[in-house]
Amino acid sequence: MKKKIKKLLVGTNNKGKLREIRNLIPKNIQIFSSSDFNLKSPKENGKTFTQNSIIKSKYFSKKTNLICLADDSGLEIDILNKRPGIYSARWAGKNKDFKIAINKVFRELTARDKDWKKKLIKARFICALSISYLNKNLVSVIGKVEGKISNKAKGKNGFGYDPIFIPNNENQTFGQMSFLKKYKIDHRFNAFKKIKKFL
Repeated sequence: MKKKIKKLLVGTNNKGKLREIRNLIPKNIQIFSSSDFNLKSPKENGKTFTQNSIIKSKYFSKKTNLICLADDSGLEIDILNKRPGIYSARWAGKNKDFKIAINKVFRELTARDKDWKKKLIKARFICALSISYLNKNLVSVIGKVEGKISNKAKGKNGFGYDPIFIPNNENQTFGQMSFLKKYKIDHRFNAFKKIKKFL
C-alpha cells in the first residue's frame, strides 16, 4: 500500500460497529459503508475471525471498486470451549437480537456449571480487521481484550454482548461504560492500533 487511502468502504451493516470504526479512522479519509450501496453481507464460511474478515473485505471491495476495511469480531468464553467465537452474531438469530444471544450464553454456562455465577468466567472479545482491494488482501490484524462474564446483563450502552463483558481491571461491563471509555480499551481499538499505519 504505497499510496495513502483517500476513500474507504467500511464493510458492515452493523450501525454500532460502523460508529466505532468511523471514530477510529483518520478524519481525512472519506468513509462509505456497505449500507450506502444497499449491500448485504456475504456468507461467512471461514474457520477463523481473520478468514471471515478477509471474505467480507474482498467481497465488498469487488462490489464497489473501493478499498474495503472489514471487521469480524466476537466473544470467546473459555469454559464454553471458546464459543460462541466466530458464531457470535449467529447466536443472535436472523433478527440480530442480542438478548437472545445473551440468554443463550447464560443457558450454556448453567448447563456447564450450575454455580458459574459465583466463579470467574474468563472471556475475551476478539476483532480481526482486514483491508482488501478487489481480490487482494492487503493487510489483516487481530486485536483482543481479556475479561470475564458478568453474572447478569448490565448497561444499555454499546451493542452485542457488551452488557455481559467486564474487561480486566474494570468493574463495569462495556454496556455500562461511556462510549469514549469503551472505545479506548476494546478489541477494535487494539486492532486499529496495529492497522492505522496503513490508513
